[in-house]
Amino acid sequence: MSDVKPFRQRIKDGDVIIQAEGYVLALERYCLLKGGLEWIPRVVLDDPERVRQLHRDFVRCGSDVVLACTYYANIQKLKLVGLEHRNEELNRKALQIAREVADETSTLMAGDLCNTNLDPSDDGAKEEIRQVYTQYVQWAKEAGADYMVLETMGYYEEALIGLEVIKAAGLPSVVTFARSNSGMTFDGHKFEDIIPEFYKMGADVVGFNCRMSPEITIHYIRELRKNYKGPLAAVPVHYRMKLGDANYLNCINPHTGKPAFPEDLDAISCGRTEVRQFAKSCLELGVQIIGLCCGNAPHFTRALAETLGRVTGASSFSHDHKMMLRRASGVTMDRH
Repeated sequence: MSDVKPFRQRIKDGDVIIQAEGYVLALERYCLLKGGLEWIPRVVLDDPERVRQLHRDFVRCGSDVVLACTYYANIQKLKLVGLEHRNEELNRKALQIAREVADETSTLMAGDLCNTNLDPSDDGAKEEIRQVYTQYVQWAKEAGADYMVLETMGYYEEALIGLEVIKAAGLPSVVTFARSNSGMTFDGHKFEDIIPEFYKMGADVVGFNCRMSPEITIHYIRELRKNYKGPLAAVPVHYRMKLGDANYLNCINPHTGKPAFPEDLDAISCGRTEVRQFAKSCLELGVQIIGLCCGNAPHFTRALAETLGRVTGASSFSHDHKMMLRRASGVTMDRH
């Protein structure tokens, strides 16, 4: 742990950090998590070794960070399935696993705070959000988190509470908003205004995650860069969208004409070529936290890492593009 370059030093030095996300949908594809209205990582308790292995797979393919598998592991979601009594057990276990894999692989470990689906315009809900975030950040700090990810923020007020709690705990933060095509948070703030504002208020890195495709995320990052020069994060979903689409949850399977979410998302998945283009654009725009959210898988993270010039633990199994080019041009036609 002491040999790993600290998070804030990396940001100060201009380093690029690959932050693999998308654990919930990845676990659902492995048939280890129930989708639909749930998306709760109870697998952390039911089969923790599978979670540990997924962390290792992402690190092997280039992630610099082990992100605790606690998305939607908050008390509000757990109440829906009668697991609220295991709230602390689940979150502490996920943080423990993440810390152990980070130590084993000499990577950073981050705690993961997500949207609560509570409306912070209600004073009671606002206090509940603060309690949930304060409790989790304390657990993350005790587990040895190097920094906190506050992700998929749709409300300005909820993100503000999260940042205040993280700062009070003395931990670095990456705050990412789930941008909508309206350009506004649910409580009426322009994303282009609040990104610089949150940086000034003490977030170490700010940016966008989830909801938008790599291409559309880059479109908005490019717009943001016109007036904001601070550290940026870009962690889009791994699905194809058009600029006017509300978010990937509303996208249509082109083969059936029906919604792709939740069972036909494969039909709108990006390819590795699109991941490489996304990575190149991030480098061009000086983005320092780069990753993929929903739809991510180890081989996509490897494509991203290799585009950034990394040699990963899985690079020896990457496609030999030069050989493939020669085969396509008829230079060699070896039999299989």
